[in-house]
Amino acid sequence: MKTDTVKARRKAALDTPAHFSDNAVKDLSGALTTLLADFFALYVKTKNFHWHVSGPNFRDYHLMLDEQGAEIFGATDAIAERVRKIGGVTIRSIGQIGRQTRILDNDAEYVTPDDMLAELRDDNLQLVGAMREVHDLCDEHGDIATASLLENWIDEAEKRVWFLFETTRRSPAGA
Repeated sequence: MKTDTVKARRKAALDTPAHFSDNAVKDLSGALTTLLADFFALYVKTKNFHWHVSGPNFRDYHLMLDEQGAEIFGATDAIAERVRKIGGVTIRSIGQIGRQTRILDNDAEYVTPDDMLAELRDDNLQLVGAMREVHDLCDEHGDIATASLLENWIDEAEKRVWFLFETTRRSPAGA
């Protein structure tokens, strides 16, 4: 192969064969990339709280947050690969994650365990809402495969919300 041919291929735009229109690829890959940034941000936040939780429920909270972090991280590769399968491009850097995520950061010196769990509950609820919006976009563009993946991730996030809610729920006074 000639050097000119190799150089031209290196500079060529990605052109993954997909059955989606250019507009669908742009819409879907953009929405999924932002969702991926949210997943990464939530993963790091969950691990932050996992590492820094303290108190009488330390072991239970520490283990629960470790499980939740692994679950969140587990979806990231599938999201990025889905973007590539449909012909889009996705996250390339930590900086891009920071610019695109909608999950608020928390690098406070100390956060109470109850505040950690409540914040993660709310973040997971926010993620559920974002995934539902992407699911609607999938329906609009006929992307059944991505919609199917989202349905599982929504279920996982709703389970995290439930666990975080129940963990912080207090018994009624006098009970």
